[in-house]
Amino acid sequence: MDSALVIGGTRFIGRHLVEELLEHEYDVTIFNRGNHENPFADDDRVDRIEGDRTNESALEAAAMTVDLDAVFDCVAYQPRDVRAATTIFDDCEAYVYISSGAAYGREDIPKREDETPLEPCTADQATDDSQETYGNRKAEGDRAVFAAAEEGVNAMAVRPPIVYGPHDYTERLDFWIDRVNTYDRVIVPGDGTNIWHRVYVEDVANALRIVAERGEPGEAYNVGDRRIVTLEEMVDQIADCLDTSVDVVHAGPRELEAADLSLDDYVLYRDYPHVLSTAKVADLGWDSTPLEEAMQRSVDDHLESDRDGSEHGPDRDAEERVLGILDTL
Repeated sequence: MDSALVIGGTRFIGRHLVEELLEHEYDVTIFNRGNHENPFADDDRVDRIEGDRTNESALEAAAMTVDLDAVFDCVAYQPRDVRAATTIFDDCEAYVYISSGAAYGREDIPKREDETPLEPCTADQATDDSQETYGNRKAEGDRAVFAAAEEGVNAMAVRPPIVYGPHDYTERLDFWIDRVNTYDRVIVPGDGTNIWHRVYVEDVANALRIVAERGEPGEAYNVGDRRIVTLEEMVDQIADCLDTSVDVVHAGPRELEAADLSLDDYVLYRDYPHVLSTAKVADLGWDSTPLEEAMQRSVDDHLESDRDGSEHGPDRDAEERVLGILDTL
């Protein structure tokens, strides 16, 4: 393979994917609406086609314009998007759909591609655009991939959990980096041992390329950090990257409730462990970046940005009330 179309390609996962493909000497074309700044605008190695991926005619025009080996679908949020793309690009050597660990419908530990069932998806959920149906829609997108493969399309899916790293516009990790960088005492909800599998964005990009090159049509591949850490361990890692130390303070439901807060007010908190098996993609030759290196790059990028993740957690005044209560116990 030496040519690729990236649907999306300018914000986060897609941006890193383009860089990954360029490093491996692909000819890259990105397809998007142009609503976000194009980091490759001055890079003559990257062509751009303007269009809305929900417009099938625009996708068909792109398919006829560029001679493509691989298509990477970074912004398919409804099952119909996947069905359309697998039809339009049915003669490509690889169509790779970015699904999600949220597609799984049972709390297995770990969740395995060929064992753990997927979320169901009703007709109403399939056309919804709310966060509540995200996993349902991603699961139905996976089923569209499997159906296309049965018809001879070289279609595959990659399922990451929470993705973090440079240029992360979601700011989920930024909340925690900002807390550690700003305060000596950091509240960690619960006892700090909860686990929500995460994955470094460059490793997702690497997995997407490897799956396109070596994966099997009709298969899905989990991708996640090979070393999993708890929320408290993550906070400690951030502190190490900032060359500082913090006093981690655990706050349970009762203490948080006194300030009208709950455990779920904290981003990256999850009651039940969410862990994905990554053995299947590792068998293709994939591996993850050492965790310390991945976190250091993420922290360095945060410090160079204006992101603070403030929308993803309680304001500090509320936390100070909780700290005051804990100090009296």
